This record gives sequence, C-alpha cells and structure tokens, in this order.
Amino acid sequence: MRTAKPLAVVAGLASLALMLGACSAPNADTPAAPAPAASESGDTSGVPDKPSAPVTLNIMDVAGNVKLTGPMVDAFIAENPDIISAVTWESAGAPDLVGTIKPQVDSGSLSIDLVMSGTDGLSAGIEQNLWIPIVDDFGDRITNMDNYIEPAANMQELAEGFGVVTTYYPSGPLLQYNPDVVKDVPTDPQELLDWAKANPGKFGYARPANSGPGRTFLQGLPYMLGDTDPSDPVDGWDKTWAYLKELGTTIDSYPTGTGQVVTNMADGTWALIPTTTGWDINPRALATEPATIEAAPFDDFTWVTDAHYAAIPVGQTPDKVSAILNLLQYMLEPETNAMAYDAGYFYPGPSIEGATLDLAPQESQDIIAEFGRDWYDDLIEEKPKATPLPPAELVKAFDIWDREVGSGKFEVK
Repeated sequence: MRTAKPLAVVAGLASLALMLGACSAPNADTPAAPAPAASESGDTSGVPDKPSAPVTLNIMDVAGNVKLTGPMVDAFIAENPDIISAVTWESAGAPDLVGTIKPQVDSGSLSIDLVMSGTDGLSAGIEQNLWIPIVDDFGDRITNMDNYIEPAANMQELAEGFGVVTTYYPSGPLLQYNPDVVKDVPTDPQELLDWAKANPGKFGYARPANSGPGRTFLQGLPYMLGDTDPSDPVDGWDKTWAYLKELGTTIDSYPTGTGQVVTNMADGTWALIPTTTGWDINPRALATEPATIEAAPFDDFTWVTDAHYAAIPVGQTPDKVSAILNLLQYMLEPETNAMAYDAGYFYPGPSIEGATLDLAPQESQDIIAEFGRDWYDDLIEEKPKATPLPPAELVKAFDIWDREVGSGKFEVK
C-alpha cells in the first residue's frame, strides 16, 4: 500500500482545478466579527464545553453527504436542544466551495458554519487557509476519533488536522453487469478488454472527473495492471494509460455523470460497467436500476478507499465551535455512526469500530439485506486497501485522461 501525501502539501493544484473564481477583499466598512474561536495561532481558550445558548448551524454540503449525516445531525438536535436548536443545509458542488467560503472568512462574516466535503473541497480550503486546525486544537474533545477503523484512520491522516472523517467506504473498483447479456463475467482487466472488443458499445464508464465510480476505476487500474507507481499518474501509469486508450476504442462516448451510467444500464444501452459498493446497492434499492442487475469483483484488486470530512471555517464563534465539537463527538459514537449505512449509498459507510449493521435503522438493515451482496464483507476484509491519490495528483490524472483517453467523447459542463 502506498503512502498518501498530506492534503496541505498538494492542495495548490487541486484548488486550481476547482475553479476558484474571483474572491473580493474584505470591505473596510464591514463590522468586525467576533474573535475566532480557533485559528493558525492555536488560541482555543475561549471555546466553552457547551455554548452559552442553543445555536443554529448552517451546513454546506459539497459531497452529497447530507444523505449519510443528516439523520445523525437530526438525532443530535433531538437529544441536545440546549446545544443546537436547528440546522439548515446548503448543497453545492466542490468547485463552488472556495468561492463561497473565502469571502466570508476574509470579511470575518460567516454565514456557513460547518462544511461537509470530500478530499477535493477540503484540500482547496487548506490551500486558502479557510479551515481551523480542528484536530490539532480540539482533538482532545473529539475523543471518539480514537475509535476509527484502520482505513478510516488512514483517510483521516490525509486531512492534516483540518478536517474530521465522518463516514468511510472501501469504494471499489467492482464490476456491475446485466446477466441476460454478460454470460462470462470478466475477472481481470485483460478479460474486460476482450469482452469490450467482442461487444463494442456495451461497456462504458463516466468521465472520471465527474464520477465516483469512474474515478475509482481509474485509480484501481494501476494496481491491477502492475504499474510501476500507482501514486504517480504522470510517470508511473504507463500500462494504465495504454490500457485505457485501447479500451476507449470500444466506447463511443463518456457520460459526464454517474446518473447517466445508471440510466444506460437500466435501459439496456450498456451491459457492463465499473462500479463501487454504494453505486451497486443504491440504484437497485431506489429502483433506478433493475434489481436483477448483478455485480462481481475482479480476482485480484486493491480497494481505493473514500471518505467524507467535516471542516470549520476560520473565524467561527466560540459558541458555534463548541456546538460543532459536541456534534462531531456524537456522530462518531457507534450507535450514531451506524446511521451511515443509509440506503447503501456509501456501503458500509461507518468510520468507527463497533458501528455494525445491527445498530443501523431497521430500514437500512432491510435495504442491505435485500440489495447487498453476501460476498461484500469478506472481500472488504480480505483485499488490500489504498487511500486515493492526493488531490494534486488526481487533478493530473484527470487532465491526462481528458486529453489522451476521453478527448472528443465527452462534453465539459
């Protein structure tokens, strides 16, 4: 397993990739905001154990994370109305994150209190000095982080102390297929290539920059193909790039979102796709794909893991930081974290030891029982796991794919 580079070191290129946009300087006439509860100075003395009065939080979600953590937040409010009285959720794309948060931090006037993000938005915020060093300053108040399962702890290391892992999943890559069409399921990349050549137009995947399964497939191939350095898409992926170019001769177009991939499987346009645990379970549970669609693993592969993070903008008031710390500690309790099983969207989902399926809501248990695969858990236990490319390297991989693999076959939106 390769060693991941800290997000803080590589965030510069990622921030460029996220289309930061113009950010205005602070207005000299803007009233001074309350003193930040934590900043680069590390002054945390003003943050109480509980807020002086219940607070309202505005949470920005740039990772589709509300599906997984929304019920956890609601449960906390129900049990702790003296800490948080209400929350509002604001959804946006990761490319919009810095352009939204930076003017608020620069002006000292925050309207976003907490951000839920993947590695992309988190790293761009690190580059722009937008997040308080929450783990360095307050790790002793989020003691449930000590209970991360090992791969979630590895994902936590990527955050360099500026974010807290809330949910985790091994992701993939796996294969999903229509059993009425695919009779001999490929077990390795070469068999996949052979099948795609024998069935042109029936295999496909989405542009990796716009798709979790596409991104996971891209990062999983260097391990399966035996490339010299799976952590270096520029100089270490010779076999991967050659493979994807040859595979691309069988593909007419690449969707710019996973939703279209699901549609292509549902209507029979495609019969074989790369997928992840969550993207296998959730579309069938939601009936956007037929329940008869099957999935299979490659014989020899490495899981490329994924996670979601919570980050607090610099300049947050002491009372709101206090409330968020209490919330995160609660979200990382096994009984709460088990809610991340959800409808299989991020399967398994929990990041904490002991957050087992029997603790999840009955609806989640029923969905997993009906739409999960009985070989998932053993495979998650048995196969090696690697953290994803650091954002700067992932941006390079996206750029090479766009220029050398997908050029002319996808529409940039």
